[in-house]
Amino acid sequence: AETYDGYLSDIRGNHVTPSHVYHALDSATTDCEIEEGSVGGGCGMISYGFKAGSGSSSRIVSFGSHIYTLGVLVQSNFGRRRELSLCGVPLGPLLLEDNPLADYCSSSSSSSANPQSLTEGAGSLIAVLATDAPLLPGQCKALARRVSLGMARTGSVCSHFSGDIFLAFSTANEGSLSSDMPKEGGVEELETLQFVPWGCMDRFFEAAVQAAEEAIVNALLAGGRRGEVVGFQGHRVPALPLDEVLRQLRLRGVLP
Repeated sequence: AETYDGYLSDIRGNHVTPSHVYHALDSATTDCEIEEGSVGGGCGMISYGFKAGSGSSSRIVSFGSHIYTLGVLVQSNFGRRRELSLCGVPLGPLLLEDNPLADYCSSSSSSSANPQSLTEGAGSLIAVLATDAPLLPGQCKALARRVSLGMARTGSVCSHFSGDIFLAFSTANEGSLSSDMPKEGGVEELETLQFVPWGCMDRFFEAAVQAAEEAIVNALLAGGRRGEVVGFQGHRVPALPLDEVLRQLRLRGVLP
């Protein structure tokens, strides 16, 4: 999967060498929290005309006597500025100033000499959803589809030029669905696979939508904390104006 970052990065420069790959693999660890915002593959990401990047979120879901976790990791790179909505408040129309990406898209589309013309809102959202709840493959597929609803809650219409890719998986039922060769003369037994009944999936769907929305918002907030970014050929992307966002949310009673 990839998310286009040709506005901020020299994507045709072949700057990544084998040494960078080895360093990334050698530096991988499971002992730290996921960094959010403009880090790693998130460095060139833009959402709603503001600096974005990687974001994550999770929810706790109960089923009977069991407690499960559902988490979402996104690389956020989509959306037109005017579409942005946070906590149900349409902020995009209030934050239209200082949008260099929109200006670039407008000028590039009118220039036949520009080989890197862009459409505002183009890009991608890559999302990986993981849970320890026992789910069937079809249920994981149904969860993945709910990520688009999380996008919609931030204002996106999932535009034609937004190549969105979602993947969901469950870590439960380890060892089930095995494909070992049968032993001659051995006892043949049926395998047992546990899964959440389809009729009880709504709580997981709700968790997926909420976590996807929050992961996208966290990508924007983390990108905003870094501040404005200037990249390839002086292309600039402003940070989400956090103080103004908080002010607008308070005006509408969303925050105290």
